[in-house]
Amino acid sequence: MDIQWYPGHMAKARRQVQQNLQMVDVAIELLDARIPASSRNPDINVILKGKPRLVVLNKSDLADASITAAWLNYFARAGYPAVAVDAHHGAGIKKMIALAEQLARPAIKKYMARGRLARLARCMVVGVPNVGKSMLINRLAGKKAARTGNRPGVTRGEQWIKLGGKLELLDTPGILWPKFEDPETAYKLAVTGAIKEQIYNPEEVCEKLVQWLVGKAPDTLAKRYKLSALPEETWEVIERIGVHRGFYLSGGKIDSYKTATFIIKEFREGKLGRCSLETPGNQ
Repeated sequence: MDIQWYPGHMAKARRQVQQNLQMVDVAIELLDARIPASSRNPDINVILKGKPRLVVLNKSDLADASITAAWLNYFARAGYPAVAVDAHHGAGIKKMIALAEQLARPAIKKYMARGRLARLARCMVVGVPNVGKSMLINRLAGKKAARTGNRPGVTRGEQWIKLGGKLELLDTPGILWPKFEDPETAYKLAVTGAIKEQIYNPEEVCEKLVQWLVGKAPDTLAKRYKLSALPEETWEVIERIGVHRGFYLSGGKIDSYKTATFIIKEFREGKLGRCSLETPGNQ
């Protein structure tokens, strides 16, 4: 699996983040709870050096709860306050806001010590594409304050959003690295939707996903697609799912592409159970 992607706007986004960091008190690093390691920019520690940081594991409703708890402990031990949220339904949002305000207090205190009036805590959301930044902003603002969509890179530019209370948020474009040196990282980003479908082969990604599901959640797979028994070969499992869904080409052949994209979509929507693709220390 050879996936390479680094469009020009990603390089620009990184420069914008580094510039905008000067205006904020706290960086909110948004990760996909299913792949916390793979959804981190490898240069994030350099980019956010010296800036208070809150790690937020989004889409926690799609991840294994026990594994998410292990990740929260992992980040806490590393010195980063962390919280799991479900931006779609609002779970964990209040705790996230409280932690962000707490992390911003030293900067606000220093600001007021210069004889200035108190101001809102300023935060910035940083994350790779499609981890749910715009949905999080909308949830916080209580209205359609930022553009959303289920496509990587849908956010454009940046904007301040006043959330009331003590928090002000600066939305920023996502960041992605120029090269996937680890094929497993590329696969995990592809299957969770952080990479545009035009630049990877859905059938290859689906094959790895189904292979993982057969090993980790065979009963869920069999029940979802009414398979009495799971074939030994991964491609046969995919073919039987295609038969179950009626994805045929002319001549009676199974449409493998349509079947693959369908299975990936089901996984992303949580219809194949709460799945975490990596655990701390075993990414």
